[in-house]
Amino acid sequence: MSDRDPTSKEDSSVGGVLKVLEALKQASHELQDSADSNSPAMKTLLELETESDSILSKDPHLSNLAHHLANLRTLIHKSRGGFSLTSFLSRRSPTHSISRVAESIESEIQAWIDRETIEKLIVALSNKDRNRDGDDIIRLVAQLERRVSQGFDPELQDMVLKSKLLLRLDAILCDPSCSTSTWEHAAYAVAAFIRFNKDVFVGQVSMAATVQALIAIGTPDSLRVLCSLVKSIKSPLVDEVQSNGEIPNIISFLDSEDVQTRLVAMECILEIGYFGRKEAIEAMLKAGLIEKLVELQWSDLGGDLIGLGRHEKERSGRRFLESHPFASCVARFAVQLEVGEGLRQRERRAFKQQILIRVREASSSDAEAATIVAEGSGLAEWPLAAWTIFLSANAAAR
Repeated sequence: MSDRDPTSKEDSSVGGVLKVLEALKQASHELQDSADSNSPAMKTLLELETESDSILSKDPHLSNLAHHLANLRTLIHKSRGGFSLTSFLSRRSPTHSISRVAESIESEIQAWIDRETIEKLIVALSNKDRNRDGDDIIRLVAQLERRVSQGFDPELQDMVLKSKLLLRLDAILCDPSCSTSTWEHAAYAVAAFIRFNKDVFVGQVSMAATVQALIAIGTPDSLRVLCSLVKSIKSPLVDEVQSNGEIPNIISFLDSEDVQTRLVAMECILEIGYFGRKEAIEAMLKAGLIEKLVELQWSDLGGDLIGLGRHEKERSGRRFLESHPFASCVARFAVQLEVGEGLRQRERRAFKQQILIRVREASSSDAEAATIVAEGSGLAEWPLAAWTIFLSANAAAR
């Protein structure tokens, strides 16, 4: 019990600092839109400045913040001059300066919060028994993921690189002692960092190990992360998936008893079809993809859109896909190959012929085969409404 008391006191102290800084940050953000010296945001800032004096003096990382707050007080006094023409004109410049100082205050506070979050997460990830701190890890990783999703920030990027945080998150994915929830949150964070700056962070993780871990986890969330990575990294990631023999494993999720797993696996397959090169598409066909898609198309969640696309409005097609997500899934996959980035034109033609042959072999009747073939063979002549429905359905994941 006594061993944990200092930590509890420290956490409580940091929590108090964070509460004050969050209030300062919110007031600073509001002040950037309206630098009125009598606004509620301004009053909040001045009240908190007095309360925060002792807090700021104890943390060297907050010295710049203290300077900005002192500068703000000076500018406010200048902006509250008399009502003469001279004082009115002199207030114009301080008002603009107040907005800029408020922006600097918000930036300094966010940097402090980011630093605290990363440091706490590093400590939790360094614990040999990560499950003991599992809830803290999940909370901190989720907080960091939300922060990264707000957009690029060079200072945040620098902190992450110096801390080697991404390597530690990547290690979690390969740690069998972690919970599924911890794995999933770590995976989402890795994907968020790659979206944040692909050129910098792709090289920070082992993509082969990450992909292997995501497929091994095998949950809808882990497959969503895989989809996200395919969209971000495109053909190079599909090449990695294919060279490591993971494509059959992805396709096997179409047999899952869980509907959500099947749906996300379908999204992932469509993305691979869009970005995949010849070798990846060959691996998909060899793994029996078309046969599985034919089966799904005629399941309770399937159907066909060929008539609907020609005669119904686009909205009707979207509604039909919501209740029948595997409708026309063979043709939707063919569309991905047709409009995607990975294949040459002659390769598209060759794969189209292979798909049609496999459809005929996999169909239980000539009528079923004729419907799918009619959808797939007439792609170039389809009306705009049908193309819109198919492409919007396939782009939902992208």
